Amino acid sequence: MRQRRQLHRSLTGVLSTLVCLGLTVTAQPAGAAGTRASARAASEEVSGEISWRADLSRVDTDDVNVRHTRGALAVRQRDFRTTAEGGEAGYGSQVLPPRTLDRPVNRVRAELSAEVPSGARVAVEVRGRAEDGSWTEWRGTEAGPEASAVSLPRTVVAVQARITLWDKAGQARVQGLRLTADRGPEPRTPRAAAAFSARVFATREGLVGGTTANGHVIQPNDHFVALPSRRGLSPNGSGQYSVQVCGPARCETAPVWDVGPWNIRDDHWNPSSVRESFKDLPQGRPQAQAAYESGYNGGLDGSGRRVLNPAGIDLADGTFANVGLRDNGWVTVTYLWTGTQTGKSFPTWGTAVRIRQQATTASAEVARLAGPTRVNVSCQVHGQRVTVDGITNDAWSYLPDYGGYITNIYIDVPEQWLPGVPQC
Repeated sequence: MRQRRQLHRSLTGVLSTLVCLGLTVTAQPAGAAGTRASARAASEEVSGEISWRADLSRVDTDDVNVRHTRGALAVRQRDFRTTAEGGEAGYGSQVLPPRTLDRPVNRVRAELSAEVPSGARVAVEVRGRAEDGSWTEWRGTEAGPEASAVSLPRTVVAVQARITLWDKAGQARVQGLRLTADRGPEPRTPRAAAAFSARVFATREGLVGGTTANGHVIQPNDHFVALPSRRGLSPNGSGQYSVQVCGPARCETAPVWDVGPWNIRDDHWNPSSVRESFKDLPQGRPQAQAAYESGYNGGLDGSGRRVLNPAGIDLADGTFANVGLRDNGWVTVTYLWTGTQTGKSFPTWGTAVRIRQQATTASAEVARLAGPTRVNVSCQVHGQRVTVDGITNDAWSYLPDYGGYITNIYIDVPEQWLPGVPQC
């Protein structure tokens, strides 16, 4: 019997105050911060709210350039920078474990206790997992003191937070994070039935040996993409936010592991009403494309640089070649997480797990699962009998988000034939 992998996350005068998604960075007298940061994670319920303190002390493989020392989270190397567009020195990020709740919520407030010197920044983002296993996008960013709680686009039964630091002096300290969730008004915009697609100009990322915004070290012939917003950034090793890229030769499904090109707050796949920035642009039109083609924002990107091409997506070298591009060019991109989930959700195990066009290892590979994640299974078939790690099975699951089949051996449940899933 294989076993499921479990991820473990392993003020004296505040110089500035930062508020993120309704969280408040607070000053504390000497000693008080350490007391708060060392408190055990606890959950409370008051007036319909569910509240808990996050454990910041556990740092693991989906965290980037952070350490927990002397009762606080801080960047590990102040000169570290990622390959992400406009990457700044002193970048660090911690993805906290999801918190499963005893009832649905759709609103989250965060209170951060931190020491943030002038020139440093800290942001907290949250997302939620619905009962069907799908994740909302990350929401919440640096904001002013009038910020309110983040409203998620649908009700969820688990909440996850991500803390990001930009601290080239290495002086910022995050002592504690308290999250409070409840249920507010239902969202007015229903989730789209089909995932959104757009024609987008693609460039090649390259940068082998560099580190992406989620901590992945870029390999030769790598397969992933970068999008110009952290809202759709998958944790390292996961494909929770993936796109299907269709080029001149073929389509490939690849995870979103980096931020870029050009912008870092341009979730152009979202409707204008919920788009993080550039809300006057239509859905599917990247800001860089508008700047390049029609002089939008004076022909400059969000950081004030002259836009030299209309790129709205970067492709890692393997993805770039596999879809048939020899030079930068136009591709059709489907943002798979934006549509209504179909099928039943299951966890997976293993790394570099191949998804095949048909239920046989001789069939063409259409995508890979980089590491353990969750997948939607619409149906299953009896196909080629295969053996992996001493387990033999002929059952294969069809994954509609990837347009292909995976052997059921990599579905992390005891049954060889998945319960509650029809035959194709």
